[in-house]
Amino acid sequence: MKKSLLALAVLGAYAGVASAQSSVTIFGVVDLSVNQVKNGDAKTTSMLSNMLNSNRLGFRGFEDMGGGLGAGFWLEAGMNNEGGNVGGANGSAGSAPVAGINAPGNGQSTFFNRRSTVSLFSQAGGEIRLGRDYVPSFWNLAYFDVFGANGLANSTTLAALSNPTGQVSSTGVRANNSIGYHLPGNLGGFYGQAMFALGQGNDNNKYWGLRGGFATGPFDFAFGYGETDTAQADKFKVANVGGSWNFGFMKLFGVYQQAKFSSLKEDFWELSVGVPLGQGEFRAMYGSADDKGTRGAFNNNNRDATIWGLQYIYNLSKRTALYGGYGSLDNDPGSARTVAAAPAQNQLGNTSSGYNVGVRHSF
Repeated sequence: MKKSLLALAVLGAYAGVASAQSSVTIFGVVDLSVNQVKNGDAKTTSMLSNMLNSNRLGFRGFEDMGGGLGAGFWLEAGMNNEGGNVGGANGSAGSAPVAGINAPGNGQSTFFNRRSTVSLFSQAGGEIRLGRDYVPSFWNLAYFDVFGANGLANSTTLAALSNPTGQVSSTGVRANNSIGYHLPGNLGGFYGQAMFALGQGNDNNKYWGLRGGFATGPFDFAFGYGETDTAQADKFKVANVGGSWNFGFMKLFGVYQQAKFSSLKEDFWELSVGVPLGQGEFRAMYGSADDKGTRGAFNNNNRDATIWGLQYIYNLSKRTALYGGYGSLDNDPGSARTVAAAPAQNQLGNTSSGYNVGVRHSF
């Protein structure tokens, strides 16, 4: 259970000015699993984070300034608990690795890499949010995927998050230096947001995007769009739609995304379902990516892939769950996608499959 505190020892400077209208919350998730992944003939057994929910350690605070106005902050760090590492890449180029918390091969590491924002709130006008945050064009891939963009089979395993030629485009999930606006939550089921991100000190990785939707009763539907400047003249563009319907005995999800970069295009779709079973839940998904086009020497026509996956979750309590899952991915001759980010070694055209068992605890 999340614990609201008037003061935190780790934020002693803040506690000195806290008032009766202010609160700070510590929250987090610890999720670890043992995974066996087979890419072609190569088989690897390893412990991995984030196979049910994304690991995190966060602090958020809110000050009620009266008259329907407020201010707040949100600081959230990713965690790779199998090695005790906190933080990670934030999409900025750096000159040297940071010992202890830096991902291999990445030149910059950030403690609050998942989110780092400050906000002004108005009950009537909505929220203005500044800092590192999720981009609007990502959310449909997470909200309308039964796996929530985690695990051995999920939307982000296939759906393009950056342009396929390898040029830097790190705004597939989050953006640095962003200015965002969120509609207020009292619009009869309508919701939406817009964002502009300033990039990394130059035009590369500048981003703008928006998302809008409507949710009522068992129904939820939304669209999203985003554009990112790259090191080349072409922009990376993403448009997606998604929806869900809760029938009571099951919840059905669907999402479609089209990603474009110059003459290259990818069409991705996924259908997934969650079925409550007593204290547990059974989940299943099937997804497909269809890539097309050529750009110079880069051929995108033989990079298609399909994936399917199963998962069962048993809730020991409101905060603790045991789970197990299986995923299988079939690559075309030009694709080397895998069911897990690590180990990522695969050869073009090889299948990838894996299964895991794990435990997740939230606080």
